[in-house]
Amino acid sequence: MTSSALPGAVRPTDLDPAIAAQLKRDADGLVVAVCQQHDTGEVLMVGWMDDEALHRTLTTGRCTYWSRSRQEYWVKGETSGSQQWVKSVALDCDGDTLLVRVDQVGGACHTGDRTCFDATPLPAVEGTRP
Repeated sequence: MTSSALPGAVRPTDLDPAIAAQLKRDADGLVVAVCQQHDTGEVLMVGWMDDEALHRTLTTGRCTYWSRSRQEYWVKGETSGSQQWVKSVALDCDGDTLLVRVDQVGGACHTGDRTCFDATPLPAVEGTRP
């Protein structure tokens, strides 16, 4: 196992060094992971991954995240049954956000809702392109 040289990414990992070199992590060694339903494009949730969570996600076919509050890894659906089966993973052009396309089983939100974005729509002026 190797460890990233970045101060925030202190947890050991087997992530491919070529992939790790492309990541732009925050001060805690994390990147944002936007989770999307693969066939509908529905945005389900946002989580956080460090190098090891990404490695596990890429190599197991199940989404693994880093819990900032509990300071531990968690596999989506391991306790709730609301699993995420990985279909693809892409890194954005800046290297600081992952798009994880999944086949979601059950609700993605910890509240049990299908998506974390069902709860509170905000009032917004709808723009119209010229």
